[in-house]
Amino acid sequence: MAMADAAPEKTLFGHPRGLTWLFTTEMWERFSYYGMRAILVLYLTNFLLLPGHVESVVGYHAIKAAFESIFNGGQPLGVQPLSSVIYGNYTAFVYLTPFFGGMIADRWLGQRMSVIVGGVTMAIAEFTLMEPRLLFVGLLLLIIGNGFFKPNISTQVGNLYKAGDSRIDRAYSIFYVGINVGAFFSPLVCGTLAEDPAWGYKWGFCAAGIGMVIGQVIYMFALRTLPKDRVERTRAGTETKKPLTSTDWKAVSALILLCIPTTLFWATYEQQGNTINLWAEQFTNRAFIPGIVDWQIPVTWFQSFNPFMIFAFTPLIVGLWGRQAKRGREPRTVIKMALGNFLLALSYLIMAAAAFVTGADGHASWLWLLGFFTVITLGELYLSPIGLALVARVSPPQILSAMMGLWFITSFTGNQLQGYIGSFFSRMDKVSFFLLCAGLGLLASVVTWAFDRPLRSILEGGPSRPQMVPEPQADTGAVKHPAQ
Repeated sequence: MAMADAAPEKTLFGHPRGLTWLFTTEMWERFSYYGMRAILVLYLTNFLLLPGHVESVVGYHAIKAAFESIFNGGQPLGVQPLSSVIYGNYTAFVYLTPFFGGMIADRWLGQRMSVIVGGVTMAIAEFTLMEPRLLFVGLLLLIIGNGFFKPNISTQVGNLYKAGDSRIDRAYSIFYVGINVGAFFSPLVCGTLAEDPAWGYKWGFCAAGIGMVIGQVIYMFALRTLPKDRVERTRAGTETKKPLTSTDWKAVSALILLCIPTTLFWATYEQQGNTINLWAEQFTNRAFIPGIVDWQIPVTWFQSFNPFMIFAFTPLIVGLWGRQAKRGREPRTVIKMALGNFLLALSYLIMAAAAFVTGADGHASWLWLLGFFTVITLGELYLSPIGLALVARVSPPQILSAMMGLWFITSFTGNQLQGYIGSFFSRMDKVSFFLLCAGLGLLASVVTWAFDRPLRSILEGGPSRPQMVPEPQADTGAVKHPAQ
């Protein structure tokens, strides 16, 4: 008797149903992260690091002394430079621990259990931040929890698709939209609560914690739609561990090389939550229409500009790439990343122009920030989701989570540099500061472009997920996601 055919794949909008659940889980996790990020620097500079509050923070004196020794030659750091270093180190270590979380998932816990451990830990951390004395405890728990969560939620997107499935790049673009839906709403909710004197910062952290809890509940419902981890398949005897080949190692080396300029991208991009936040507060005329509608745009709301533009521009950018592909002119992956870095540099030239036009004591129109966020968002779309898809496509499957974690190390090194650079915001002329950021973006663009030719044969296909010409599919009349 003939064996029955395998059950057809259950899809939603042309993709596995698990993508929708992962999209929603990540949306709420990013709501939690970006809600907390939108208020952290303001919380530090306007409240917690001021006399009368900072003395009660557990571990403050030891951590301050360590940062002054490392970042300022042992000299005292003022409130703004110190808040920048704290912010930079937090956002850096949030992206270092995913490398180790990925290895733990690959070898022992599995991706699904790691996401659960990480999500629960981060929810506890957000609620811990409601107590000012436990600032560094809450930040440490967030760093640990994110290490388990981030690489393993991203890797599970790739696990939904078979090798060579042409939908994987589009899947990561859709997933990236989910990240930014959460990032858009979180400053509006958490930031508004934090800036309202009737509520305050602790309720902004509380809202972030509630978002993380919602994400975890959704993920628990999602488990039945997700494929088994590689660890689970190995234990069940359906997959054996294979050693890495020389081709695999070439792919790993290529990704490591691309980490170098990508570090510079994040060092300047992540100024959004740090010095750009302070620019919006201290040097921006936030009146909606000066002299006509004098309503002041809340400082934290500017943190919603970038994620809103992400899901507004994604269909346009993907559509552009589709039209270019039909004419055989779609940029290669590395060239897209080089263009992303160039647009990043251009965005900081806009800020330098704003600082030059308004002078040292002026207040620039908020429209300068609108222009900045427009250009930096386009740069992000040319680099960040493309990088995620590249790692998922090219990495050897037996170390996929670890490689995803390695890619996030670019954010660790970038944010370390970001915090150091940001510490000069109050000590440098603002035009010079923004030109410094623009120069780093331009350097990253040139280095990435230089890598294109030597890495082309390695990255066009990859050792473990070779590019395949997709088979024609019948038009089912299903509604497609805009990113498709």
